[in-house]
Amino acid sequence: MNKLKVMALLAAFFSASLSYAQTAAKAPTAAEPATLNAVVAVVNNDVITTNELTERVHSVALNLRRQNIQLPPMPQLRAQVLEQLILERAVAQRAHETGIRVDDNLVNVTIEQIAAQNKISVTELRRRLSLDGVPFNQFREEIRSQIMTQRLREREVDAQINIPESEIDAFLADQAGFNVNDTVEYNVSQILIPTTESMSTGEVNQARELAEDILSRAEKGEDFGQLAASYSRMSNALEGGAIGWRTLSQLPSTLASAVLDAQRAESHVAMSVSSDGFSIVKVNGTRDGVQTKLAGGPVTQTHARHILMAVTPVTDEATVLSRMNDIYNRLVNNHEDFATLARLHSVDGSATRGGDLGWLQPGDTVPAFEDAMNKLQPGEISKPVKSEYGYHIIQVLDRRQESANAERMRHIARQTLRQRKLAEAVATWQRELRDKAYVEIRRDELY
Repeated sequence: MNKLKVMALLAAFFSASLSYAQTAAKAPTAAEPATLNAVVAVVNNDVITTNELTERVHSVALNLRRQNIQLPPMPQLRAQVLEQLILERAVAQRAHETGIRVDDNLVNVTIEQIAAQNKISVTELRRRLSLDGVPFNQFREEIRSQIMTQRLREREVDAQINIPESEIDAFLADQAGFNVNDTVEYNVSQILIPTTESMSTGEVNQARELAEDILSRAEKGEDFGQLAASYSRMSNALEGGAIGWRTLSQLPSTLASAVLDAQRAESHVAMSVSSDGFSIVKVNGTRDGVQTKLAGGPVTQTHARHILMAVTPVTDEATVLSRMNDIYNRLVNNHEDFATLARLHSVDGSATRGGDLGWLQPGDTVPAFEDAMNKLQPGEISKPVKSEYGYHIIQVLDRRQESANAERMRHIARQTLRQRKLAEAVATWQRELRDKAYVEIRRDELY
């Protein structure tokens, strides 16, 4: 149930840390802790200290080792991690300016969810993080930062992406017929050396020379993940530059061309040039594309929204049910605004959209949710409904009959175009936040 997997992304990210701790008595430190907690960078009115940088370098080094990626030289790794911390500070400051807050209760609930999805207690989570040498307070703040970044990005990037119907029509027309390229998925990694319009010719030439040097080193067999961790300015640099499995239609045209060039090359590496800069891509593997299975005939689609609360080791079922019954009474008897209460109380990713799940088709949600939703009339609100994810309060906004094939095709096209635009928009947004911030890096404290 993709739309209701509350913390799947975060849980998957941190489960690697938990499983690693089971096999390692103590992880090696990435660098000796600084004797003095000096300031290594100033970001507007905030600072980043050497201790904070060292702790994050340690965590990143562990994550790279788990992926069997050779660590970059320590000066380059520290510089890359510092850039990540600088961006996080810029995001946090922007979130503060726009009124986004992530309170301790939401952080606690998220941590409880992560522990529950890993089938351990919060106490055990603390213990395993400690084995990895990761302070629990640092873990908490990284969770807070993840949630804050997601909410700010949804507001400033995701919500601004518009896919006109005419663009969907053009995409579907282009995809009409059998296109063998879209039946193949490529496992892609990327290194981005960015350029901007404000750069001088000399700076662009320097960026090109760096990109060409990286391309040459990758072609000679140097570890691509290490090169990404050392040089890439993508947000996934410290994960080895991995993009994951994509079809050509899910990639920007310049990147798709580079992927084809890389697949044909003996080294499986190639470079492309776009308005964003120089991209070096590597094809790690290929597989048959996923064929979309569409049901025939018209189907009933339901536009719904919900509020979700999860049962956790800390928040038991009785407490959750009591809170949900209170929210239900506020909605039905006091006529309070559903979207506002969803933003305040729901732990689902749809909370920032007021709990809106969009148009749902049969099979899009788990059976307990779907059964309860199907019994509601438009405008009606359910009492708390239990599912494997917790308790939901559901409201049906509208229903319609649509051709499954046509609507599904348009939905897939819209999601494909959105994913393509989102990747570019997020990268641009991050660079703009970084460029607008006042940043002073104290090189003497960095290395």
